[in-house]
Amino acid sequence: SQLKLLIRGGVGVDNIDVDYAKANGIDVKNTPKASSQSVAELAMGHMFSCARYISIAGHTMREGKWEKKAYGKGIELKGKTLGIVGFGHIGQTVSKLGAALGMKILVYSRTKRELPERYQWAELDALFKNADVVSLHCPLTDETRGLVNAERLNLMKPTAFLINTARGAVVDEAALAEALNSGRIAGAGLDVLVHEPPKKDDPLLAAQNCIVTPHIAWASRDARARLIKTVAENLKAFRNGTPQNVVS
Repeated sequence: SQLKLLIRGGVGVDNIDVDYAKANGIDVKNTPKASSQSVAELAMGHMFSCARYISIAGHTMREGKWEKKAYGKGIELKGKTLGIVGFGHIGQTVSKLGAALGMKILVYSRTKRELPERYQWAELDALFKNADVVSLHCPLTDETRGLVNAERLNLMKPTAFLINTARGAVVDEAALAEALNSGRIAGAGLDVLVHEPPKKDDPLLAAQNCIVTPHIAWASRDARARLIKTVAENLKAFRNGTPQNVVS
């Protein structure tokens, strides 16, 4: 009854009952820019790893296998089309990194804003159909839960990759595993899953050409330092009655 402030150390507030907080006079703040660069860089790392099979080839080397010819099917990212789903701080940073590599940028977002030159807005299905890499940077909401389903995966090119550093539940994991194992898409790089840590029978852990990391995109030393600093600044702003990073 005396709770006045909730500060989320991160961006997404899907683990906070924001409606309850609002109804009970509890301020909710987050740290929207603290980890943007780190998440964006890990998303790019997954793109490179998918494009050249870096992680998978490394694992087979540890198993004593020399599969040089097997991974000659990798691609260059330059000249390919990068589809960004969600154009907040992280999505914008990923798009800049992709553009610096010479990638064409397609953007889908609920909120339209002015785009840099050579970027293009796209409807969601058109983005999935035309992108060589689809990178997810949208929040988890009722609208985005299961956004990447079997129908949208079927729209993707068989040579395309899916990258998810947003939330696991944005993707239908069974549908993605099926798309990977059937060769419907070329690969996926995931930092988030529906169940974390995953269950032993999680279909994506054994899926073909699927790289999974344990939700570490946000957690570089640099990002954690910025996060702690922003939390302190949020608390100070609250005490001073100054709006900052207000979610509700």
